[in-house]
Amino acid sequence: MLPLSAEKSGERSSHEWERLERTEHALWRNSILLLVVLALGLAAASWGTLRTVPAHSEILSVGLVILVALFTVYVWSKKSELSEIRGLLRGLHEAASGPPTEGQVDRLLEVISRSQRGYRDLIDSLDHAVFALSADGVVRVANHFTADLCGVPFQELIGQPLDSFFAEPAHAEMQQALTRLLERGNWSGRVAVRPKKTGELRHFDCRFQVVRPDHEAASVSGWARDVTAQHASEIRFAELFESLREGIFFTSPDGQILDANPALIRMLGYDSKEDLLAHNFREMYVDPSRRDAIVQEMRETGSAQDRELLLLRKDATQIHCLASGFAIRDMFGRLVRLQGTLVDVTERLEIKKRLHDEEEFVRRLVASFPDIIAVLDREGEFTFVSPRIEEVLGEPAHKYIGESLGARAHVDDRPKLLEMFRNVMEGRGTHFQCEFRSMHADGNWRTLRASAGPLFDEAGNIAGVVASARDVTESKLSEQQLMQKEKLTAMGQMMAGVAHELNNPLTAILGISDLLRERASEDSTRRQVEIILNQARRAAAIVQNLLAFSRPATQGRAKLKIEEIVQKALQLQQVALQQKNISVEFSAPGDLPPIEGDVRLLTQVFSNLIVNAEQAISSVRDRGTLRISLARSEMKVSVSFADDGSGIQAENIAKIFDPFFTTKRPGGGTGLGLTICLALAKEHGGSIEVQSSPGKGATFRVLLPIAAEEVPPTSRLAPPAPSVAASLPAPALPAALKGHSALVVDDEDSIREIVQEGLTARGMQVEGAASSEEALSHLGGNSYDVILCDFNLPGLSGEELFERLRSEAGSSAPRFVFMTGDMLDPETIAAFGEKGAYVMQKPFHVSALASLLADLLAPQPVKVR
Repeated sequence: MLPLSAEKSGERSSHEWERLERTEHALWRNSILLLVVLALGLAAASWGTLRTVPAHSEILSVGLVILVALFTVYVWSKKSELSEIRGLLRGLHEAASGPPTEGQVDRLLEVISRSQRGYRDLIDSLDHAVFALSADGVVRVANHFTADLCGVPFQELIGQPLDSFFAEPAHAEMQQALTRLLERGNWSGRVAVRPKKTGELRHFDCRFQVVRPDHEAASVSGWARDVTAQHASEIRFAELFESLREGIFFTSPDGQILDANPALIRMLGYDSKEDLLAHNFREMYVDPSRRDAIVQEMRETGSAQDRELLLLRKDATQIHCLASGFAIRDMFGRLVRLQGTLVDVTERLEIKKRLHDEEEFVRRLVASFPDIIAVLDREGEFTFVSPRIEEVLGEPAHKYIGESLGARAHVDDRPKLLEMFRNVMEGRGTHFQCEFRSMHADGNWRTLRASAGPLFDEAGNIAGVVASARDVTESKLSEQQLMQKEKLTAMGQMMAGVAHELNNPLTAILGISDLLRERASEDSTRRQVEIILNQARRAAAIVQNLLAFSRPATQGRAKLKIEEIVQKALQLQQVALQQKNISVEFSAPGDLPPIEGDVRLLTQVFSNLIVNAEQAISSVRDRGTLRISLARSEMKVSVSFADDGSGIQAENIAKIFDPFFTTKRPGGGTGLGLTICLALAKEHGGSIEVQSSPGKGATFRVLLPIAAEEVPPTSRLAPPAPSVAASLPAPALPAALKGHSALVVDDEDSIREIVQEGLTARGMQVEGAASSEEALSHLGGNSYDVILCDFNLPGLSGEELFERLRSEAGSSAPRFVFMTGDMLDPETIAAFGEKGAYVMQKPFHVSALASLLADLLAPQPVKVR
């Protein structure tokens, strides 16, 4: 370097000093401007993040502190460099009398170069575009990121108009924007640009600042951050925000609504967002304390999920909502905002309630339905079984789930069950039925009647089977019993007809046998007649049993002493018991209460049981013992008949009361004795129990209820005049019949002749008539003390004849006795008795008839028989 004159040296030093001061001023200004631009850029870049940052912001705080520290270090280093430069220049200026040394100049240039290089490295390290433009848009300063954005080398960028590197915005738009910027002084916002090099549309958050140095032209410093990805996310978020069906809200901690999407506006019934933002969210809660609790939860935990709320719409109607949200805090941890979603579940809750009501209705319906309801899948396994199955089969419903169809069915019934299932699954029909047996938990079989149909899925395909099953065990048993009863009824009607037809010939046989016995002179003949008479009585007893079985009739009831009835039955069977060498042990307490019943029927019950015991003993031994004991059993009186006969086999005990069941040889019995005993006992409100061991005899126990304290009048049921059904040996010839007359009206010649002959032999004057018409002819010219008339006569019946005589003769009409083979009920007999007629049940002994007539014709009061 050549030495200069002192004057020129001082002038140059003065210019250098001014240049250095301007350089220092520019460096400080640029550093401060850079710091401001970076701070604003950081704030703009972080604003979206700060809105969504969680409650913990320590990382952000630490990052800001580190960034500020780095800038502080950078500014301090630049200040040190400027101080060093200023000291060097000052030294040069003070040594102006002599030229600077080469070392001083090199040192000064090295410091300046190092400062510029550090500044450049700092700018180039940024991942944002940093640049300075002239007032006409020419690039003066830029970092490498700006060159990369423009798609040109750094050397080709400096000194070129910035708009020459972009297809968008157009040149005119950029010039207009630059003009407005120079007028305003600064601008920040988002800019969409399309570099010519790549043709890709990109978005940048920018900040522009106009710099106006003293005595220099204005320039523009700028900063731009690429937010293309963020912009796309914001677009998607905005679209999602607007299109979501869930309501989205942003509120302040005190409830002021900051923002809301259209779904929330519609949900709460407001007209616009402005209308909604004018309200506080807290006032929309039916229970504001509920919101306070949720806000407190978000303060403590940072979020709340699916909290049930009850909100008020604008029209004051209530809606049920599920709320989820979280708290937004600033960098110092303060709660600044609440945001979240609201889902209107009012309709869902109503649907849920309706579904619950329907399910409850179906559950109650299925539970109360008398049938078992079951659902099976395509493999035939149970997927649902109603609780009713436990009542029917004794096992709870859950034990059947997963079980295969027919697993508990009877092996004989399983094929038809499976066949029904296949028919349903293959679509062969919509309704199938079958009956099958299923095992109860107690091991017994129950009969079920099942109905099945297809179960369809949403596509209309058969997905399974729905079935119902009803327990028909009892009804099947009732059907069988009804069929048996109908058979027995028909048989009873037939037997009643047969018995009625047999009564007339038996009456004739008994009458002739009785007459022959009275007239027999030889013992052998008398013995033979006795045999005929006994067999006829036996046949008559069978006929009476048949009639009783076909229609058991309860005669007049009264208070009775049961011990007297039992003793009467014993007297009737005393001869037979003595002939078979059977002793009787009778025991009865003296304080037995009375019973209420019919003497004749109860006598028949006890007689049948005595005969049954006599036959049981005589079938196995020559002699035996019958023990009869009476006792009180609570509100009943019991009569026990215990024999030491053969006993009853265990398999027969349940059958002995069945009609026509007998273990005797053919011809040894009808099998109706015990059946009639049970029927008559039940007729009196009682029952019969039996105990037996084979070879050790049997005990029959008759239980009859004790009579009430106040017994209703029995005059309606009991005939006021005697009604006789005699089967006992004839009494002695009554003298009271002599001189009396009788008319016998019967279409059976044998009956008419026997009665005529028997009564004539006893001193009566007897005439006969075969019909009512013939009887009226006799009555036209004759008078009679008594008329004996068959009930069922051809033409004018016996009853019609009786009514005609009553209406014509009145109280002067002769005594009237019906002879009938029908089993008349007590009401009919009582009705005839009130009219003055009497009933004689066929078959009967002529001697019994004579006894009745003697009572009727005797001058003393008539005895009831």
